[in-house]
Amino acid sequence: MSVQKLKKSQKDIAVSNGSVSAVVKKAFKKNSSWEDKDEFLDVIYWFRQVLAIILGIIWGLLPLKGILAIALFALINAGVLYIYFTNFQKIDEEEYGGPWELTKEGFMTSFALFLVIWIIFYSAVHFP
Repeated sequence: MSVQKLKKSQKDIAVSNGSVSAVVKKAFKKNSSWEDKDEFLDVIYWFRQVLAIILGIIWGLLPLKGILAIALFALINAGVLYIYFTNFQKIDEEEYGGPWELTKEGFMTSFALFLVIWIIFYSAVHFP
């Protein structure tokens, strides 16, 4: 067995073992292959959580409030994830139940996290 094949095989073992660093590398690498569907769904889930924290902080620092802020969060959250899995990862959506299944994966938990972060930052910045 050649050295290259051995290194590739070791890489595949590390990924199949689910090491976090390997999954993160795959998540940021364009057109990664996702043999384990749950692994990709986990990436989608955690990407949403990070996005919710970032948007919650931004919405809290800016004086955004009301239904407009919530709708804007939903559009950005769904849009960014849709672009990620269609254009960046170029996965076959039908393997995961269609684009709607991927779009709603982890949405409610990210929405709840967004609301908590948004309220905390908005209250801290805009109230004495």
